[in-house]
Amino acid sequence: MEHTIHLNLNVRGLKPSATLHINELSNQLKQQGKTVYKLGLGQSPFPVPDSVVAALQQYAAEKDYLPVKGLWALREAVAKYYQRTQQIHRTAESILIGPGSKELMFNLQLAYYGDLLIPSPSWVSYAPQARIIGRQIHWLPTRVEDGWRLLPETLAATCRQDPTRPRLLILNYPSNPTGRSYEANQAAELAAVAREYQVILLSDEIYGEVQFDGSHRSIAEYYPEGTIISGGLSKWCGAGGWRLGLFSFPEQLLWLQQAMTVIISETFTSVSAPIQYAAITAFNGNAEIEQYLTDSRRVLKAVARYLMTALHHMGAETAEPQGGFYLFPSFAAYRERLNAIGIHGSNAFCDQALQATGVAMLPASDFGVPDEALVTRMAFVDFDGAAALKAAAKLSSDLDEQFVEAHCPMLCGAMTQLARWLETL
Repeated sequence: MEHTIHLNLNVRGLKPSATLHINELSNQLKQQGKTVYKLGLGQSPFPVPDSVVAALQQYAAEKDYLPVKGLWALREAVAKYYQRTQQIHRTAESILIGPGSKELMFNLQLAYYGDLLIPSPSWVSYAPQARIIGRQIHWLPTRVEDGWRLLPETLAATCRQDPTRPRLLILNYPSNPTGRSYEANQAAELAAVAREYQVILLSDEIYGEVQFDGSHRSIAEYYPEGTIISGGLSKWCGAGGWRLGLFSFPEQLLWLQQAMTVIISETFTSVSAPIQYAAITAFNGNAEIEQYLTDSRRVLKAVARYLMTALHHMGAETAEPQGGFYLFPSFAAYRERLNAIGIHGSNAFCDQALQATGVAMLPASDFGVPDEALVTRMAFVDFDGAAALKAAAKLSSDLDEQFVEAHCPMLCGAMTQLARWLETL
């Protein structure tokens, strides 16, 4: 018996999330006995801090449904966290808790009827979410010579075409995929344009705490009334699988928070109770967590520096990351040799690199950059984060290449394999 398949037009042609797909493919290849260097999924390599794990154990028996907006004590802790770390004044009432910031972003686009503006490149899920919902998507170009940052004149040029059109701009910094962030003056100039055209700004700061120098500042300082801050536990607390994200709203946008609350009440209801109770400890912070963050940043900075050096030696150019787990190198120097063997874009490059070297990475086309650019995204997380933190805590000086070679052998191996393959082209 034949069945007609009826799919929402907005879903047709969409593929599973690129980052999740490359992780599953990498695991399948490893199960087949192949050596795979996992530079695909950007999952924190570090363990959840002991005090936060202990809190989860303490509250494991909590079983009641919690308020739709989140546990009040957690919302208070998050509001105080932003006040303590960035002097951003938000109340507990302004905080919304969700099962990962990814789900909250989807619900935001459901609740707010406006075009989506995203810099190119941007994280892989922003645009597909908008497409599923049926929103217009506008990619805003950036350039490597500008550090892949969105320029205020680019934003203004788009908004000027229809000044009163409702728009939602998502800025992610430090960025996935580039690792780049915004200086204070750059953020202030972007904020001024957003204010002029009344653009709602979603400031995705999920990597803020892993900016290498610890100096992350939110654009909400310059556009508080129109900025929603997005955060969570996944990147700085090593708890991606715990699925706890948050939005922080200004008072002027609480009407939008309320609209999202209605959607949440009809969909996921609330986040897991034990996770929310444990998250209070994470956002309250303590000496252990501060040391954990300090050493996490030191390790990531050392790894980024090592990989950048290796990439430059093999002729690949990349903007220097300022935080997060990512590099965004260009292999355009190999264009002629790659073209000669039938590789004309980043998709084919990543496919062939995986087959030839076992290095799993993602093409820049998954992030909104033209395929022919021959740019890839590398997530440098394939190492034992617990062992690296323990070793880093014993060293007071900057972590050098010997540290990376000792504690991140898979990442070093990935660079070796990639260089050898490129030499054979």
